[in-house]
Amino acid sequence: MPDELTKAIANDLGIAEVPPEEQRKIIAQFGEVALKAATIAVLEKLPEEKRGEFEKLAQAGAPEPLKAFLDREVPGHEGTARRAVAEEVQRFKSFQAP
Repeated sequence: MPDELTKAIANDLGIAEVPPEEQRKIIAQFGEVALKAATIAVLEKLPEEKRGEFEKLAQAGAPEPLKAFLDREVPGHEGTARRAVAEEVQRFKSFQAP
């Protein structure tokens, strides 16, 4: 991860004062949590009968067909995912507050 990006994420998460190696660990762990939160938020908007198709596309690992599917089945999915990640950032920051 480029240093500028790491610094920006560390600032957003409020961990800029943490040693760099620890920052990388925290950012990696946070990334996993944020991805799960975004996925859950999008899946909640996906009709139940379409979730099997989503799972197959996600497991295939090809991003273009998955994006096309989500564009069709969950309009505004990018915004939904962004909001979920922003909420996770806020939750993380609340744990950091004294």
